[in-house]
Amino acid sequence: MKEIELNLTNSVLQGPLEVPGDKSISHRSVMFGALAEGKTTIRHFLKGADCLSTIDIFRKLGVEIEETEDEIIVHGNGWDGLKEPVEILDAGNSGTTTRLLLGILAGRPFHSVLIGDESIAKRPMDRVVVPLKNMGAQISGREDGRFTPLAVKGTTLTATHYELPMASAQVKSAIIFAGLQAEGETVITEPLPTRDHTEKMIEQFGGEMTRRGNEIIVKGGQVFNGTDIYVPGDISSAAFFLVAGAIAPNSEIILKNVGLNPTRTGIIDVMKNMGANMEVLSEDSKGEEVGTVIIRSSELQGIEIGGDLIPRLIDEIPIIALLATQASGKTIIKDAEELKLKETNRIDAVVNELTKLGAKVEATDDGMIIHGNQSLTGGRVTSYGDHRIGMMLAVASLIASGPVAIENIEAIAVSYPQFFEDLTSLIQ
Repeated sequence: MKEIELNLTNSVLQGPLEVPGDKSISHRSVMFGALAEGKTTIRHFLKGADCLSTIDIFRKLGVEIEETEDEIIVHGNGWDGLKEPVEILDAGNSGTTTRLLLGILAGRPFHSVLIGDESIAKRPMDRVVVPLKNMGAQISGREDGRFTPLAVKGTTLTATHYELPMASAQVKSAIIFAGLQAEGETVITEPLPTRDHTEKMIEQFGGEMTRRGNEIIVKGGQVFNGTDIYVPGDISSAAFFLVAGAIAPNSEIILKNVGLNPTRTGIIDVMKNMGANMEVLSEDSKGEEVGTVIIRSSELQGIEIGGDLIPRLIDEIPIIALLATQASGKTIIKDAEELKLKETNRIDAVVNELTKLGAKVEATDDGMIIHGNQSLTGGRVTSYGDHRIGMMLAVASLIASGPVAIENIEAIAVSYPQFFEDLTSLIQ
């Protein structure tokens, strides 16, 4: 268990930065590349622990994957190119890998066993397992498939019409992968729009899907073709520097090649609504939207955040909570029950750790209330093994009056291995 002590009080942040590739897109690019016919070349891939777990699993499923300094090259042989694994498939800390892979494995004609780390073992998988079982999947595990380890006996799947009880891109994507292997059309109804990287990638690999209002319609039996993928910078990683630039004194950060998919830009909308001094410059691109975001030191106002904004910023709520401690007035975050089911219970984690640093934050059943104009102190805090909590606490050290010692910093490598190097590069 690693620890770091940061003493960055009143640091000024200036300069350009390109954050690592998007984690969600990196996962999916390997998955679709493995399922496609022919070669897929992926540039700006996130070589974080989670995405490397996805590569490792598909190698165990018989897919040849090359890694160079600049590219990931996947040699796909189609759906039938996946082979029964000799070893157990270990997703590490990656909930995305675990849930999406269940949708893929459910329709393959072989047996496999899927596990993850201690955190994954506590995260509920039944919201994926239940709809997959409705399609005919044979999945067993602890508490009737609620928790890993999970055993999957691949079988012929039946198309379904499924209404998501909760907005979740992971559940939606797992059902899409299963629907792509089923006969007929699978229809998924979302209560609110969620990130649509899976749908976009189907089209990038030559497949087709239809969106009709809040319904996603996928035909089974589709064949994909290998392609070239550029992974834009992860806006969830950029969010830490957006907030850092807004709250650190006399700062200006230029974030280049950031993914601007509208299903993911809730953080930008929230910061603009709070009064952030921000510019967003979109660029022409194929596939995923991309652009440059410039953030400067800002005077902020507290706001209420909830409803259909939440799925567009669910991963950014910990860093938004820190931002809100520096705004005038009160910020209320609601409709965010999903936070309890992440790498840790992020509601409790945010409240506990920011309170240790002198902030006034109250937990609610579905979010939190953050009081603004707070002066933060130093202190000893923990990431709880959650990468986003760890990075949030590191950014907090920029405005803390004393050193901040963070336990379990190794968790940050899940999504941002060079986070501290990038942060240091901006300090003037």
